[in-house]
Amino acid sequence: MRNRLVSLLLLCFTFAGTQVQAKSEYSYAFTPEASAVYQDIMRLELDLAETGIRSLRATDPRNLVAYHLESYIDFFRLYLSGDERLDGQLAERFDRRIVALEGGDETSPYYNYALAEARLHRSLTDLRFERHLAAFRNLNRAYKNLRDNAERFPDFLPTYKDLGLLHAAVGSIPPQFKWGVELFSSLTGTIAGGRAELRRALQDKDGPFYLETRVLNAFMELHLADRPDLAYRSITALNLKPAKNNLHCFILASVLMHNDRNGEALVLLERQRRGGTEADFPYLDFMLGQAKLRNLNPQARAHFQSFLLRYPGRHFREEALQKIAWSYLLEGNLPRYHRAMAEIEGGSRAGGDESAVREAAAAHAPHLGLLRARLLFDGGYFLRARAELDAINLATLSPDEKLEYRYRTGRVLGGLKDYAGALSFYEHTITTGRNNPAYYACNAALQAGLLEEERANYTTAKKYFQTCLEISPAEYRTGLHMLAKAGLDRLSGK
Repeated sequence: MRNRLVSLLLLCFTFAGTQVQAKSEYSYAFTPEASAVYQDIMRLELDLAETGIRSLRATDPRNLVAYHLESYIDFFRLYLSGDERLDGQLAERFDRRIVALEGGDETSPYYNYALAEARLHRSLTDLRFERHLAAFRNLNRAYKNLRDNAERFPDFLPTYKDLGLLHAAVGSIPPQFKWGVELFSSLTGTIAGGRAELRRALQDKDGPFYLETRVLNAFMELHLADRPDLAYRSITALNLKPAKNNLHCFILASVLMHNDRNGEALVLLERQRRGGTEADFPYLDFMLGQAKLRNLNPQARAHFQSFLLRYPGRHFREEALQKIAWSYLLEGNLPRYHRAMAEIEGGSRAGGDESAVREAAAAHAPHLGLLRARLLFDGGYFLRARAELDAINLATLSPDEKLEYRYRTGRVLGGLKDYAGALSFYEHTITTGRNNPAYYACNAALQAGLLEEERANYTTAKKYFQTCLEISPAEYRTGLHMLAKAGLDRLSGK
Protein backbone atom coordinates (compact mmCIF):
# COMPACT_ATOMS: atom_id res chain seq x y z
CA MET A 1 0.00 0.00 0.00
CA ARG A 2 1.51 3.32 -1.04
CA ASN A 3 2.23 5.89 1.63
CA ARG A 4 -0.47 8.51 2.13
CA LEU A 5 2.25 11.17 1.89
CA VAL A 6 2.64 10.34 -1.81
CA SER A 7 -1.00 11.18 -2.37
CA LEU A 8 -0.69 14.42 -0.47
CA LEU A 9 2.28 15.48 -2.59
CA LEU A 10 0.37 14.58 -5.73
CA LEU A 11 -2.35 17.04 -4.78
CA CYS A 12 -0.28 19.57 -6.67
CA PHE A 13 -0.72 17.75 -9.96
CA THR A 14 -3.32 16.24 -12.26
CA PHE A 15 -2.70 13.09 -14.29
CA ALA A 16 -1.13 15.15 -17.08
CA GLY A 17 1.11 17.02 -14.68
CA THR A 18 -0.63 20.41 -14.79
CA GLN A 19 -1.73 22.19 -11.65
CA VAL A 20 -5.03 21.21 -10.03
CA GLN A 21 -7.57 24.04 -9.92
CA ALA A 22 -9.68 24.90 -6.90
CA LYS A 23 -12.17 22.22 -5.88
CA SER A 24 -15.15 24.25 -6.96
CA GLU A 25 -13.82 24.37 -10.52
CA TYR A 26 -14.06 20.60 -10.98
CA SER A 27 -17.28 18.70 -11.63
CA TYR A 28 -18.58 15.41 -13.02
CA ALA A 29 -20.83 15.17 -16.07
CA PHE A 30 -21.55 11.98 -18.00
CA THR A 31 -21.73 13.71 -21.38
CA PRO A 32 -22.49 12.07 -24.75
CA GLU A 33 -18.74 12.05 -25.39
CA ALA A 34 -18.19 10.24 -22.09
CA SER A 35 -20.94 7.78 -22.97
CA ALA A 36 -19.16 6.99 -26.26
CA VAL A 37 -15.93 6.26 -24.38
CA TYR A 38 -17.80 4.05 -21.89
CA GLN A 39 -19.32 2.07 -24.78
CA ASP A 40 -15.84 1.61 -26.28
CA ILE A 41 -14.67 0.23 -22.94
CA MET A 42 -17.56 -2.21 -22.76
CA ARG A 43 -16.57 -3.46 -26.23
CA LEU A 44 -13.01 -3.86 -24.86
CA GLU A 45 -11.77 -1.29 -27.38
CA LEU A 46 -9.43 -0.02 -24.70
CA ASP A 47 -6.91 1.74 -26.95
CA LEU A 48 -9.75 3.59 -28.66
CA ALA A 49 -11.16 4.49 -25.24
CA GLU A 50 -7.77 5.87 -24.16
CA THR A 51 -7.86 8.14 -27.22
CA GLY A 52 -11.38 9.22 -26.25
CA ILE A 53 -10.25 10.06 -22.74
CA ARG A 54 -7.42 12.23 -24.05
CA SER A 55 -9.99 14.03 -26.18
CA LEU A 56 -12.26 14.50 -23.14
CA ARG A 57 -9.42 16.01 -21.16
CA ALA A 58 -8.52 18.36 -23.99
CA THR A 59 -12.06 19.63 -24.63
CA ASP A 60 -13.46 19.47 -21.08
CA PRO A 61 -10.48 19.49 -18.68
CA ARG A 62 -12.54 20.20 -15.56
CA ASN A 63 -14.83 17.18 -16.05
CA LEU A 64 -13.64 14.37 -13.79
CA VAL A 65 -15.58 11.72 -15.70
CA ALA A 66 -12.32 11.01 -17.58
CA TYR A 67 -10.74 9.67 -14.38
CA HIS A 68 -13.72 7.45 -13.67
CA LEU A 69 -13.59 5.97 -17.16
CA GLU A 70 -9.82 5.56 -16.94
CA SER A 71 -10.38 3.37 -13.87
CA TYR A 72 -12.49 0.98 -15.96
CA ILE A 73 -9.73 0.79 -18.58
CA ASP A 74 -7.02 -0.06 -16.05
CA PHE A 75 -9.27 -2.65 -14.41
CA PHE A 76 -9.95 -4.44 -17.69
CA ARG A 77 -6.31 -4.28 -18.81
CA LEU A 78 -5.15 -5.91 -15.59
CA TYR A 79 -7.94 -8.46 -15.27
CA LEU A 80 -7.76 -9.63 -18.88
CA SER A 81 -3.97 -9.94 -18.89
CA GLY A 82 -3.18 -10.86 -15.28
CA ASP A 83 0.10 -9.04 -15.92
CA GLU A 84 1.67 -7.99 -12.63
CA ARG A 85 4.38 -5.98 -14.41
CA LEU A 86 1.63 -3.85 -15.98
CA ASP A 87 0.05 -3.55 -12.55
CA GLY A 88 3.20 -1.90 -11.26
CA GLN A 89 3.12 0.59 -14.12
CA LEU A 90 -0.54 1.46 -13.51
CA ALA A 91 -0.24 1.86 -9.74
CA GLU A 92 0.79 5.51 -10.10
CA ARG A 93 -2.23 6.16 -12.33
CA PHE A 94 -4.43 4.91 -9.49
CA ASP A 95 -2.80 7.24 -6.94
CA ARG A 96 -3.13 10.24 -9.26
CA ARG A 97 -6.69 9.27 -10.11
CA ILE A 98 -7.72 9.27 -6.45
CA VAL A 99 -6.08 12.65 -5.88
CA ALA A 100 -7.88 14.12 -8.90
CA LEU A 101 -11.26 12.70 -7.89
CA GLU A 102 -10.82 13.98 -4.34
CA GLY A 103 -10.54 17.44 -5.90
CA GLY A 104 -14.08 17.22 -7.22
CA ASP A 105 -17.33 18.84 -6.13
CA GLU A 106 -18.33 17.25 -2.84
CA THR A 107 -21.93 18.42 -3.29
CA SER A 108 -22.34 16.09 -6.29
CA PRO A 109 -23.47 12.47 -5.84
CA TYR A 110 -20.81 11.53 -8.38
CA TYR A 111 -18.06 12.68 -6.00
CA ASN A 112 -18.23 9.65 -3.68
CA TYR A 113 -19.52 7.35 -6.41
CA ALA A 114 -16.52 7.83 -8.71
CA LEU A 115 -14.09 7.50 -5.79
CA ALA A 116 -15.78 4.29 -4.68
CA GLU A 117 -15.65 2.81 -8.18
CA ALA A 118 -11.94 3.59 -8.52
CA ARG A 119 -11.25 1.94 -5.18
CA LEU A 120 -13.44 -1.06 -5.98
CA HIS A 121 -11.63 -1.61 -9.27
CA ARG A 122 -8.33 -1.43 -7.42
CA SER A 123 -9.45 -3.79 -4.68
CA LEU A 124 -10.49 -6.40 -7.24
CA THR A 125 -7.05 -6.12 -8.79
CA ASP A 126 -5.47 -6.50 -5.36
CA LEU A 127 -7.51 -9.65 -4.79
CA ARG A 128 -6.47 -11.07 -8.17
CA PHE A 129 -2.81 -10.57 -7.27
CA GLU A 130 -3.37 -11.92 -3.73
CA ARG A 131 -2.66 -8.64 -1.92
CA HIS A 132 -5.40 -9.23 0.61
CA LEU A 133 -4.56 -6.49 3.11
CA ALA A 134 -4.52 -3.84 0.37
CA ALA A 135 -7.76 -5.26 -1.01
CA PHE A 136 -9.50 -4.97 2.38
CA ARG A 137 -8.32 -1.40 2.82
CA ASN A 138 -9.53 -0.28 -0.60
CA LEU A 139 -12.83 -2.11 -0.11
CA ASN A 140 -13.29 -0.39 3.22
CA ARG A 141 -12.64 3.05 1.73
CA ALA A 142 -14.99 2.32 -1.15
CA TYR A 143 -17.65 1.17 1.30
CA LYS A 144 -17.36 4.39 3.31
CA ASN A 145 -17.74 6.43 0.10
CA LEU A 146 -20.85 4.48 -0.87
CA ARG A 147 -22.37 4.54 2.59
CA ASP A 148 -21.88 8.31 2.75
CA ASN A 149 -23.42 8.70 -0.68
CA ALA A 150 -26.48 6.66 0.26
CA GLU A 151 -27.01 8.85 3.32
CA ARG A 152 -26.53 12.18 1.52
CA PHE A 153 -28.13 11.27 -1.82
CA PRO A 154 -30.56 8.40 -1.15
CA ASP A 155 -32.21 8.78 -4.56
CA PHE A 156 -28.96 8.46 -6.53
CA LEU A 157 -29.52 4.92 -7.76
CA PRO A 158 -26.06 4.00 -9.16
CA THR A 159 -24.79 3.92 -5.55
CA TYR A 160 -26.84 0.79 -4.89
CA LYS A 161 -25.18 -1.13 -7.73
CA ASP A 162 -21.89 -1.19 -5.85
CA LEU A 163 -23.33 -1.10 -2.35
CA GLY A 164 -25.48 -4.13 -3.12
CA LEU A 165 -22.51 -6.11 -4.39
CA LEU A 166 -20.45 -5.26 -1.31
CA HIS A 167 -23.20 -6.12 1.15
CA ALA A 168 -23.88 -9.44 -0.59
CA ALA A 169 -20.19 -10.32 -0.82
CA VAL A 170 -19.68 -9.66 2.89
CA GLY A 171 -22.67 -11.87 3.63
CA SER A 172 -20.92 -14.78 1.92
CA ILE A 173 -17.55 -14.49 3.70
CA PRO A 174 -16.81 -17.70 5.67
CA PRO A 175 -16.33 -17.47 9.44
CA GLN A 176 -12.57 -18.12 9.27
CA PHE A 177 -12.13 -14.92 7.25
CA LYS A 178 -14.52 -12.73 9.23
CA TRP A 179 -11.67 -11.56 11.44
CA GLY A 180 -10.03 -9.89 8.45
CA VAL A 181 -13.19 -8.01 7.57
CA GLU A 182 -13.73 -6.93 11.15
CA LEU A 183 -10.07 -5.96 11.70
CA PHE A 184 -9.46 -4.05 8.48
CA SER A 185 -12.86 -2.73 7.53
CA SER A 186 -16.26 -1.57 8.71
CA LEU A 187 -18.09 -3.71 6.14
CA THR A 188 -21.31 -5.43 7.07
CA GLY A 189 -24.11 -6.91 5.04
CA THR A 190 -26.19 -9.86 3.92
CA ILE A 191 -26.96 -11.45 0.59
CA ALA A 192 -30.65 -10.63 0.97
CA GLY A 193 -29.85 -6.99 1.63
CA GLY A 194 -27.44 -6.84 -1.29
CA ARG A 195 -29.98 -8.38 -3.67
CA ALA A 196 -32.56 -5.80 -2.60
CA GLU A 197 -30.13 -2.94 -3.21
CA LEU A 198 -29.21 -4.20 -6.67
CA ARG A 199 -32.90 -4.49 -7.55
CA ARG A 200 -33.26 -0.88 -6.45
CA ALA A 201 -30.38 0.13 -8.75
CA LEU A 202 -32.21 -1.58 -11.62
CA GLN A 203 -34.90 1.10 -11.39
CA ASP A 204 -32.44 3.49 -13.05
CA LYS A 205 -33.39 2.29 -16.54
CA ASP A 206 -32.29 5.48 -18.28
CA GLY A 207 -28.97 5.71 -16.46
CA PRO A 208 -25.62 5.13 -18.21
CA PHE A 209 -24.81 2.05 -16.12
CA TYR A 210 -28.10 0.16 -16.57
CA LEU A 211 -26.77 -2.73 -18.69
CA GLU A 212 -23.78 -3.13 -16.39
CA THR A 213 -26.14 -3.26 -13.42
CA ARG A 214 -28.30 -5.94 -15.04
CA VAL A 215 -25.26 -8.10 -15.75
CA LEU A 216 -23.94 -7.71 -12.20
CA ASN A 217 -27.36 -8.55 -10.82
CA ALA A 218 -27.47 -11.73 -12.92
CA PHE A 219 -24.01 -12.75 -11.73
CA MET A 220 -25.08 -12.22 -8.13
CA GLU A 221 -28.03 -14.54 -8.71
CA LEU A 222 -25.66 -17.04 -10.31
CA HIS A 223 -22.86 -17.10 -7.75
CA LEU A 224 -24.32 -15.95 -4.43
CA ALA A 225 -28.06 -16.62 -4.56
CA ASP A 226 -27.72 -20.07 -6.21
CA ARG A 227 -30.23 -19.12 -8.89
CA PRO A 228 -28.54 -20.07 -12.18
CA ASP A 229 -31.96 -20.34 -13.83
CA LEU A 230 -32.80 -16.75 -12.92
CA ALA A 231 -29.37 -15.58 -14.07
CA TYR A 232 -29.94 -17.34 -17.41
CA ARG A 233 -33.31 -15.70 -17.94
CA SER A 234 -31.89 -12.30 -17.01
CA ILE A 235 -28.89 -12.53 -19.32
CA THR A 236 -30.72 -13.96 -22.33
CA ALA A 237 -33.20 -11.08 -22.12
CA LEU A 238 -30.42 -8.52 -22.69
CA ASN A 239 -29.93 -9.04 -26.42
CA LEU A 240 -26.18 -9.38 -26.02
CA LYS A 241 -24.03 -9.72 -29.14
CA PRO A 242 -21.43 -12.39 -28.32
CA ALA A 243 -20.22 -12.74 -31.93
CA LYS A 244 -19.31 -9.03 -32.03
CA ASN A 245 -18.34 -8.32 -28.43
CA ASN A 246 -16.00 -10.64 -26.50
CA LEU A 247 -17.14 -9.30 -23.15
CA HIS A 248 -20.68 -10.30 -24.10
CA CYS A 249 -19.32 -13.68 -25.19
CA PHE A 250 -17.75 -14.20 -21.77
CA ILE A 251 -20.89 -13.15 -19.92
CA LEU A 252 -23.27 -15.36 -21.87
CA ALA A 253 -20.92 -18.38 -22.05
CA SER A 254 -20.35 -18.21 -18.28
CA VAL A 255 -24.06 -18.30 -17.56
CA LEU A 256 -24.65 -21.10 -20.09
CA MET A 257 -21.89 -23.25 -18.58
CA HIS A 258 -23.43 -22.82 -15.12
CA ASN A 259 -26.81 -23.91 -16.50
CA ASP A 260 -25.70 -27.25 -17.99
CA ARG A 261 -25.79 -25.79 -21.51
CA ASN A 262 -22.24 -26.69 -22.44
CA GLY A 263 -23.02 -27.29 -26.11
CA GLU A 264 -24.47 -23.81 -26.53
CA ALA A 265 -21.50 -22.25 -24.75
CA LEU A 266 -19.11 -24.17 -26.99
CA VAL A 267 -20.76 -22.76 -30.11
CA LEU A 268 -20.52 -19.20 -28.75
CA LEU A 269 -16.90 -19.56 -27.75
CA GLU A 270 -15.96 -20.98 -31.14
CA ARG A 271 -17.37 -17.80 -32.69
CA GLN A 272 -15.47 -15.38 -30.47
CA ARG A 273 -13.88 -12.41 -32.24
CA ARG A 274 -10.22 -12.88 -33.03
CA GLY A 275 -7.67 -10.54 -34.52
CA GLY A 276 -9.61 -7.30 -34.05
CA THR A 277 -8.58 -4.10 -32.34
CA GLU A 278 -10.17 -4.93 -28.99
CA ALA A 279 -8.06 -6.01 -26.01
CA ASP A 280 -6.92 -9.62 -26.05
CA PHE A 281 -9.09 -11.92 -23.92
CA PRO A 282 -7.09 -15.16 -23.57
CA TYR A 283 -9.41 -16.57 -20.90
CA LEU A 284 -12.02 -17.15 -23.60
CA ASP A 285 -9.74 -19.83 -25.02
CA PHE A 286 -9.44 -21.34 -21.54
CA MET A 287 -13.24 -21.50 -21.44
CA LEU A 288 -13.39 -23.00 -24.93
CA GLY A 289 -10.92 -25.65 -23.83
CA GLN A 290 -13.14 -26.39 -20.82
CA ALA A 291 -16.23 -26.70 -22.99
CA LYS A 292 -14.55 -29.16 -25.36
CA LEU A 293 -12.98 -31.17 -22.56
CA ARG A 294 -16.39 -31.51 -20.92
CA ASN A 295 -17.55 -33.22 -24.10
CA LEU A 296 -14.47 -35.51 -23.92
CA ASN A 297 -12.89 -33.89 -26.95
CA PRO A 298 -9.08 -34.16 -26.57
CA GLN A 299 -8.61 -31.35 -29.10
CA ALA A 300 -9.43 -29.08 -26.17
CA ARG A 301 -5.71 -28.90 -25.46
CA ALA A 302 -5.11 -26.60 -28.44
CA HIS A 303 -7.18 -23.93 -26.69
CA PHE A 304 -5.40 -24.36 -23.35
CA GLN A 305 -2.09 -24.10 -25.21
CA SER A 306 -3.31 -20.92 -26.89
CA PHE A 307 -4.26 -19.53 -23.47
CA LEU A 308 -0.80 -20.28 -22.08
CA LEU A 309 0.90 -18.58 -25.01
CA ARG A 310 -1.20 -15.42 -24.78
CA TYR A 311 -1.67 -14.99 -21.02
CA PRO A 312 1.26 -13.40 -19.12
CA GLY A 313 -0.32 -13.80 -15.67
CA ARG A 314 0.36 -16.58 -13.16
CA HIS A 315 -3.23 -17.59 -12.44
CA PHE A 316 -4.99 -20.45 -14.28
CA ARG A 317 -1.66 -21.63 -15.75
CA GLU A 318 -1.31 -24.73 -13.59
CA GLU A 319 -4.94 -25.62 -14.19
CA ALA A 320 -4.46 -25.19 -17.95
CA LEU A 321 -1.47 -27.58 -17.86
CA GLN A 322 -3.55 -30.07 -15.88
CA LYS A 323 -6.33 -29.89 -18.47
CA ILE A 324 -3.79 -30.45 -21.27
CA ALA A 325 -2.58 -33.51 -19.37
CA TRP A 326 -6.17 -34.75 -19.07
CA SER A 327 -6.65 -34.40 -22.82
CA TYR A 328 -3.77 -36.82 -23.34
CA LEU A 329 -5.22 -39.16 -20.73
CA LEU A 330 -8.51 -39.23 -22.64
CA GLU A 331 -6.51 -40.51 -25.63
CA GLY A 332 -4.83 -43.17 -23.50
CA ASN A 333 -1.44 -41.46 -23.77
CA LEU A 334 -0.10 -41.85 -20.24
CA PRO A 335 3.50 -40.73 -20.98
CA ARG A 336 2.28 -37.41 -22.44
CA TYR A 337 -0.01 -36.97 -19.42
CA HIS A 338 2.97 -37.21 -17.08
CA ARG A 339 5.09 -34.89 -19.28
CA ALA A 340 2.38 -32.22 -19.15
CA MET A 341 1.91 -32.59 -15.39
CA ALA A 342 5.68 -32.32 -14.86
CA GLU A 343 5.49 -28.71 -16.12
CA ILE A 344 3.32 -27.70 -13.16
CA GLU A 345 5.37 -25.69 -10.67
CA GLY A 346 2.88 -23.75 -8.53
CA GLY A 347 2.80 -20.01 -8.05
CA SER A 348 -0.92 -19.35 -7.67
CA ARG A 349 -3.25 -20.01 -4.77
CA ALA A 350 -6.37 -20.06 -6.92
CA GLY A 351 -8.49 -23.15 -6.25
CA GLY A 352 -8.04 -24.75 -9.66
CA ASP A 353 -4.29 -24.13 -9.66
CA GLU A 354 -3.87 -25.57 -6.16
CA SER A 355 -5.78 -28.68 -7.21
CA ALA A 356 -3.49 -29.09 -10.22
CA VAL A 357 -0.40 -28.79 -8.00
CA ARG A 358 -1.77 -31.45 -5.66
CA GLU A 359 -2.42 -33.82 -8.56
CA ALA A 360 1.09 -33.23 -9.92
CA ALA A 361 2.60 -33.94 -6.49
CA ALA A 362 0.64 -37.18 -6.24
CA ALA A 363 2.51 -38.42 -9.34
CA HIS A 364 -0.26 -40.75 -10.48
CA ALA A 365 -2.99 -40.21 -13.03
CA PRO A 366 -6.65 -39.99 -12.04
CA HIS A 367 -8.88 -42.98 -12.73
CA LEU A 368 -9.96 -42.60 -16.34
CA GLY A 369 -13.58 -43.65 -15.78
CA LEU A 370 -13.98 -41.25 -12.87
CA LEU A 371 -12.34 -38.46 -14.86
CA ARG A 372 -14.65 -39.02 -17.81
CA ALA A 373 -17.68 -39.00 -15.47
CA ARG A 374 -16.45 -35.81 -13.83
CA LEU A 375 -15.99 -33.99 -17.12
CA LEU A 376 -19.33 -35.11 -18.53
CA PHE A 377 -21.12 -34.09 -15.34
CA ASP A 378 -19.50 -30.64 -15.44
CA GLY A 379 -20.85 -30.27 -18.98
CA GLY A 380 -24.38 -31.27 -17.96
CA TYR A 381 -24.24 -34.60 -19.82
CA PHE A 382 -25.73 -36.50 -16.90
CA LEU A 383 -26.87 -39.69 -18.66
CA ARG A 384 -23.46 -40.14 -20.27
CA ALA A 385 -21.78 -39.52 -16.91
CA ARG A 386 -24.03 -42.14 -15.29
CA ALA A 387 -23.05 -44.67 -17.95
CA GLU A 388 -19.37 -44.04 -17.25
CA LEU A 389 -19.89 -44.64 -13.53
CA ASP A 390 -21.95 -47.77 -14.14
CA ALA A 391 -19.10 -49.21 -16.22
CA ILE A 392 -16.57 -48.97 -13.36
CA ASN A 393 -15.68 -52.15 -11.48
CA LEU A 394 -15.73 -51.03 -7.84
CA ALA A 395 -13.45 -53.90 -6.80
CA THR A 396 -10.62 -52.31 -8.77
CA LEU A 397 -10.80 -48.94 -6.99
CA SER A 398 -8.50 -47.75 -4.23
CA PRO A 399 -10.06 -46.32 -1.03
CA ASP A 400 -9.62 -42.75 -2.29
CA GLU A 401 -11.13 -43.69 -5.66
CA LYS A 402 -14.10 -45.30 -3.91
CA LEU A 403 -14.68 -42.05 -2.03
CA GLU A 404 -14.60 -40.12 -5.30
CA TYR A 405 -16.96 -42.68 -6.87
CA ARG A 406 -19.54 -42.14 -4.12
CA TYR A 407 -19.23 -38.37 -4.45
CA ARG A 408 -19.53 -38.33 -8.24
CA THR A 409 -22.45 -40.73 -8.16
CA GLY A 410 -24.24 -38.35 -5.80
CA ARG A 411 -23.55 -35.40 -8.12
CA VAL A 412 -24.81 -37.28 -11.18
CA LEU A 413 -27.95 -38.52 -9.41
CA GLY A 414 -28.62 -34.95 -8.31
CA GLY A 415 -28.31 -33.80 -11.90
CA LEU A 416 -30.81 -36.49 -12.91
CA LYS A 417 -33.24 -35.26 -10.21
CA ASP A 418 -32.94 -38.49 -8.21
CA TYR A 419 -32.78 -36.55 -4.98
CA ALA A 420 -33.14 -39.48 -2.58
CA GLY A 421 -30.33 -41.33 -4.31
CA ALA A 422 -28.14 -38.24 -4.39
CA LEU A 423 -28.62 -37.57 -0.67
CA SER A 424 -27.77 -41.17 0.17
CA PHE A 425 -24.45 -40.96 -1.67
CA TYR A 426 -23.74 -37.50 -0.23
CA GLU A 427 -24.27 -38.82 3.30
CA HIS A 428 -21.93 -41.75 2.66
CA THR A 429 -19.32 -39.39 1.21
CA ILE A 430 -19.52 -37.07 4.24
CA THR A 431 -19.25 -39.97 6.69
CA THR A 432 -16.30 -41.68 5.04
CA GLY A 433 -14.47 -38.63 3.70
CA ARG A 434 -14.74 -36.02 6.44
CA ASN A 435 -11.05 -36.33 7.32
CA ASN A 436 -9.78 -36.93 3.79
CA PRO A 437 -7.79 -34.04 2.28
CA ALA A 438 -9.85 -34.21 -0.93
CA TYR A 439 -12.78 -31.83 -1.31
CA TYR A 440 -15.42 -34.53 -1.85
CA ALA A 441 -16.97 -34.59 1.63
CA CYS A 442 -16.99 -30.81 1.94
CA ASN A 443 -18.72 -30.35 -1.41
CA ALA A 444 -21.06 -33.27 -0.75
CA ALA A 445 -22.30 -31.40 2.33
CA LEU A 446 -22.66 -28.18 0.32
CA GLN A 447 -24.55 -29.91 -2.51
CA ALA A 448 -26.82 -31.69 -0.04
CA GLY A 449 -27.61 -28.33 1.52
CA LEU A 450 -28.39 -26.77 -1.86
CA LEU A 451 -30.62 -29.73 -2.75
CA GLU A 452 -32.56 -29.46 0.51
CA GLU A 453 -32.82 -25.68 0.14
CA GLU A 454 -34.35 -26.18 -3.31
CA ARG A 455 -36.90 -28.56 -1.75
CA ALA A 456 -37.67 -26.00 1.00
CA ASN A 457 -36.30 -28.30 3.73
CA TYR A 458 -34.59 -25.34 5.32
CA THR A 459 -33.64 -26.83 8.69
CA THR A 460 -31.92 -29.77 7.05
CA ALA A 461 -30.27 -27.47 4.51
CA LYS A 462 -28.79 -25.36 7.31
CA LYS A 463 -27.41 -28.51 8.93
CA TYR A 464 -25.63 -29.50 5.74
CA PHE A 465 -24.25 -26.00 5.15
CA GLN A 466 -22.88 -25.97 8.70
CA THR A 467 -21.33 -29.40 8.13
CA CYS A 468 -19.62 -28.03 5.03
CA LEU A 469 -18.08 -25.24 7.12
CA GLU A 470 -16.82 -27.79 9.64
CA ILE A 471 -14.85 -29.74 7.03
CA SER A 472 -11.51 -28.30 5.90
CA PRO A 473 -10.22 -29.99 2.74
CA ALA A 474 -6.81 -29.21 1.28
CA GLU A 475 -8.32 -27.87 -1.95
CA TYR A 476 -11.22 -25.56 -2.83
CA ARG A 477 -11.92 -24.90 0.87
CA THR A 478 -12.35 -21.14 0.58
CA GLY A 479 -14.74 -21.30 -2.37
CA LEU A 480 -16.83 -24.10 -0.85
CA HIS A 481 -17.04 -22.36 2.50
CA MET A 482 -18.10 -19.10 0.84
CA LEU A 483 -20.96 -20.91 -0.88
CA ALA A 484 -21.99 -22.61 2.36
CA LYS A 485 -21.92 -19.29 4.21
CA ALA A 486 -23.98 -17.77 1.40
CA GLY A 487 -26.50 -20.58 1.88
CA LEU A 488 -26.76 -19.94 5.60
CA ASP A 489 -27.15 -16.24 4.91
CA ARG A 490 -29.99 -16.87 2.45
CA LEU A 491 -31.74 -19.10 4.98
CA SER A 492 -31.42 -16.80 7.98
CA GLY A 493 -34.85 -16.33 9.45
CA LYS A 494 -36.33 -19.37 7.70
